[in-house]
Amino acid sequence: MSDGAEGSWKTHRGGFGEYGGQQRAFIERAFREKIVIVGVALNGAPGDADASLDELSLLIDSAGADEVGRIVQRRDAPDPAFYVGRGKAAEIKDLAEETDCDTVVFDDELSPAQLLNLERLLGRTAIDRTAVILDIFAQNAHTLEGKAQVELAQLRYRLPRLRGRGGALSQQAGGIGTRGPGETQLEVDRRRIERRIHKLEAQLRAIARHRDVQAKARRGSPVPEVAIVGYTNAGKSTLLNRITDARALVANRLFATLDPTTRRRELAGGEAVLFTDTVGFVAKLPHQLVEAFKSTLEVVVDADLLIHVVDSSAPEPQAQIEAVHGVLGEIGASDVAEVLAFNKADLSRDAERLAEKYPVAVAVSARTGTGVGELLELVAQKLHESAAEIELLVPFDRGDLLAGLHRDGRVLCEEPREDGVLVRVLLARHLAERMSEFVVGTLEGQPGEER
Repeated sequence: MSDGAEGSWKTHRGGFGEYGGQQRAFIERAFREKIVIVGVALNGAPGDADASLDELSLLIDSAGADEVGRIVQRRDAPDPAFYVGRGKAAEIKDLAEETDCDTVVFDDELSPAQLLNLERLLGRTAIDRTAVILDIFAQNAHTLEGKAQVELAQLRYRLPRLRGRGGALSQQAGGIGTRGPGETQLEVDRRRIERRIHKLEAQLRAIARHRDVQAKARRGSPVPEVAIVGYTNAGKSTLLNRITDARALVANRLFATLDPTTRRRELAGGEAVLFTDTVGFVAKLPHQLVEAFKSTLEVVVDADLLIHVVDSSAPEPQAQIEAVHGVLGEIGASDVAEVLAFNKADLSRDAERLAEKYPVAVAVSARTGTGVGELLELVAQKLHESAAEIELLVPFDRGDLLAGLHRDGRVLCEEPREDGVLVRVLLARHLAERMSEFVVGTLEGQPGEER
């Protein structure tokens, strides 16, 4: 069956949630894996367990499987051996046998011991939310860097969860009584994975060095950068297409876009801006992925402004906002200024109400274009607020400098003097810092030193 054929679905040959390299197979929808999902609602913990399981169900659908049952247990704390209580684990086993499911997926990351205990009890594969997200990323990674990042995250996740036949056969300790047939297959697998991890880390370090060169060039550019961030499937790529006609991939599924896409757009005042679409975030985003994608996410850290796209039709938009802010804090981008865009206003009556709760927010519909003009006005306003208004005395023989100020900034007035041209200009802060030699004053309540 060809790629894209109606009713075809991607899956790893190794099975749902298992590391299977880059090989893929296509299966018909009738043969999609059947999944039972399990969650624990901790007493006193924030958030809705059912809403989290609804999202897990969407993740499973994006990975190419179907939910056939779910179980939620309320506890004070997860059980250290089985995540759920032993009685509830037996109930899960009964439901799994009744539905003839292939896999049981748990909503939180499980320890290696919990996974082993559950698989022995259930008699079938048990995986967690992290494994599902890694599986989706593996399916959607297309570039060399994206594939390397996902594979590295998968291997880091898989390494402590390797299981083999009895550590008693290990011959790694050395000494009397340990000489014999050699290392076990488990140790061979661990060694192979560690070598692969080192190779991928070296490969990504080389890519990161190249990105750092590009980042330095961008920081020296007068063109401001705006990164579009938000929860997965909030409509970031649709918004980028609406703003810049980028023709980026748009799909109604989670994590459809992993690789950043950058396009240029001129605002109403003639100012050029670079808009970049980024990978979507999600609650309980695996730490392995955040670490692996750090070089890609540096575009967010270096941005002059963030457009934070929020799905106003989601059951809990505020929870999604908090999840995105959590990831931004983890990558060091929490201090970057943001504009909130409550998307899908054509599907939700709450978009306007939500936007009114925030000082810098607007309701938009990336699909129809409603509110996008107002969003771009807010972007221009915030970019101007982040600029510095300074006075420069430009020598008469520095016509190139004067031309650069007109090109890169917004010249407010010019006044010829005996020793040069006094220019009042609104300029990006990183460019204003380079003009310190010619600055005679600032207009932000901190007068500069007269020259």
